[in-house]
Order: sequence, then C-alpha cells, then structure tokens
Amino acid sequence: MKMHFCIPVSQQRSDALGGRYVLYSVYLDGFLFCRVRYSQLHDWNEQLRRVFGNCLPPFPPKYYLAMTTAMADERRNQLEQYLQNVTMDPNVLRSDVFVEFLRLAQLNTFDITTKKAYLDIFLPNEESIKIEIITSDTAERVLEVASHKIGLCRELLAYFGLFLIEFGKEGKLSVVKKLADFELPYVSLGSSEVENCKVGLRKWYMDPSLDSMLMDCRAALDLLYMQAIQDIEKEWAKPTQAQRQKLAAFQEEDNQTKFLELAREVQHYGYLQLDPCTCDYPEPGSGAVLSVGNNEISCCITLPDSQTQDVIFQMSRVKCWQVTFLGTLLDVDGPQRTLNQKLELRFQYSEDSCWQWFVIYTKQAFLLSSCLKKMISEKMVKLAAKNPEMQIEVPEQSKSKKYHIQQSQQKDYSSFLSRKSKIKIAKDDCVFGNIKEEDL
Repeated sequence: MKMHFCIPVSQQRSDALGGRYVLYSVYLDGFLFCRVRYSQLHDWNEQLRRVFGNCLPPFPPKYYLAMTTAMADERRNQLEQYLQNVTMDPNVLRSDVFVEFLRLAQLNTFDITTKKAYLDIFLPNEESIKIEIITSDTAERVLEVASHKIGLCRELLAYFGLFLIEFGKEGKLSVVKKLADFELPYVSLGSSEVENCKVGLRKWYMDPSLDSMLMDCRAALDLLYMQAIQDIEKEWAKPTQAQRQKLAAFQEEDNQTKFLELAREVQHYGYLQLDPCTCDYPEPGSGAVLSVGNNEISCCITLPDSQTQDVIFQMSRVKCWQVTFLGTLLDVDGPQRTLNQKLELRFQYSEDSCWQWFVIYTKQAFLLSSCLKKMISEKMVKLAAKNPEMQIEVPEQSKSKKYHIQQSQQKDYSSFLSRKSKIKIAKDDCVFGNIKEEDL
C-alpha cells in the first residue's frame, strides 16, 4: 500500500550562479522528511529504472522552457503521486537505491553529519535502553540493534516497530507516528519538534491473536507483558472489575502467560488509542476518543448533553478512506515542520445498505490511516494463508469486484488529498461523489 508521502509546498531558490530552481518540501506521515530538487528526484528515478525497469510509475517530464505557475503546481502534484505510487512495490521499498537516496536526503535537509551517537529506546514499561548507533542508521537497523540488546529473536522483528512517542504531563502517553523502515530515527527525533518526544519500541500489529506467535520468545513475552500493563494503566485497555482483580493477582505472581491470556479477553486489548479529537457523527463537532484494533474503529463519542455513546465501525464495511490537509504552511523554513494542525480522515462506510462518509478531525490522521492499512494487510495475509486463491469481495455502490489476494496485486484503499484538491471537489458540488475505488 502507498506510503503517506505528500508535497504540500515548494519554493523558488537561487543557486550559486544566480540561477533559479524549485525546492520541494516532502512530508512523510505529516512531518517534514526532506527537501529535494526536481533534478535529484529525476536522477533517482533513472537509478531505480536501471534496477526495476518499466514497472515503475511514470515520472514527471522535464520542461525546457520557463514554467508557468499552473505548470509548476502540476509538477508538484505529479511528483507527489510518483512518491506515493513508487512505494507500493515492496521490492522497491527494500532496495538499496531507494533507501540510500532517502537516507542522504534526510541527512542533508537537516544538516546532520554521519557519526557515532547514542540513542535511548524506551520500552513499554517506560524504562529505556541506550544503544550505540550511526546517525545515518535506518529504523530497520536501529530496531535490529535494540532487539539484539534485549535478546529479541531476529525472526520476530516484523511484529515490532519503532515509534515517536510523546510523554506528557500526569503520565499521559501519545503515539505520534510509526517510523518507516527507511527513516532515520536519530534525525526524525531531532526534527520532530514534539515536546518531550522519545523513540519507543512497541508491538506493531492490530490483531491480538498474533500474540500467540511470540509467546515462546522470552524477550517478546516480556515486551507483550510490559505493553499490556501499560495499556491497562493508561486506560487504553478497559478490564472489568473482576478482570482487574485477577490480572492484579497474576501480576503479583509474575505469571506473565496467565496475565496475557486473560488480558486478551479485556475490551480494547491490543488497540491503539488516539488523543481526544472531534468527528461529524452524530453531528458536527462531536468530541470523540478513538481506539483502533482487531478489525474495528471503536469511538467513544461525547454528545452535546455530555452523555457518551459508543459506536463501532467494522473494517469489513469500510470501502476506502483518505487523509486531507486543511491548513496552510506559511513558513516552511521556520519552526513549522508538521501538517498536524488541521488534518482530517474521512472513510466511506456501509450502513443500512448505503454508503456514507464519516469524518474524523485529528492530528493523528496519518497514524490512524497506518493502523487501518495494517488491519487490512493482516486480514489479507490471514486469508491468503488459508487459501492462496481465495478472493475478497470488495463492495462498491453499484456492484462487487473480486480481487485475488496476491502480494504483488494488493489493493490500495487510502489516499492523501491536499487542501486544493478538496476545494476543487467542493466546487464541482459533488462532495466526493466522483471518487472511484481505483483512484484510492
């Protein structure tokens, strides 16, 4: 599935010889990732084509005459689409050509030299381990180093990930973003501008039943146990009073296996809870707290009369979703390096045999989108394991389409829209009626 790359702005710059060029600000998951020139991206595309041939998406052509404003805006949009589409191929994502270019781009953008450094990795019990890294190490490499230090089996690394986590007042915990494998944790942490932000190690799957794959590894069991305790203490997981008493007894005995067996029965165990936000259901401006996991989006909505209403959206009934940036970047050279001020995620949902759009306004819209992608990916892998030729019914408004579950042909259900794209749709007065599943 597509990565959350976007290029909301570009700038005119002068080179040493007095010539003019355009510098594109590339954001990943809502955070400034790098700034690059068209010529750099063009050379990178040529290198990728020498490795992967014509299977890559089309790259915006060169202009040999001065570009108009409309042409410049069109190129920016085309480059954005290229970055999103090229990441749909997992082979490209893992390639040295792909990783090395983005590594250098991120280092150069934030003027970071390659050198040895120490990085604190926070575990779910909020204690940290200090590891020696190179500033240019990717998240994949940093995860390997951290896992080796705590004794986590290498074959289980795919079940865990590195995250930027904000540790707030009064023990509040907020997951800012999941670090992509090719991202540089040292650079992303230093450039995040999120107060009291740390790099944390957490499990990265949304299906609680996958716990069973990790129970034979002592280090993995410890991590699951730590995270389960943390989630209960932070009230992300919500045990009943009877469950809480039994869990406390197992914790007193340090019986991790029994504790986790019972924890999997707890409401919202293994879910990721987002910060309080607003939504348009049942009416615009309603407050909500979202918990995501186990193939559902669970919303605790605060109604105007201060009463609460629990609403659950099943992923099997979600057709597609998109993240839209509603704000404006006034000074990308200054302190503003994130898009999290005005973000929305809207998803199309089947209710009472008709499709409706539901909108969630949250600074964690990209993180929420990543969780939705993860749930779909896990479901497809599980179905494919049962029967490689099994087909998924993907509902549409007028008919159903069938897609074979093959890794090379995974369907992408998400998209990113800039403010301009959204305004254009509004002018057409169709409110997303012209969006097709193929476009997402």
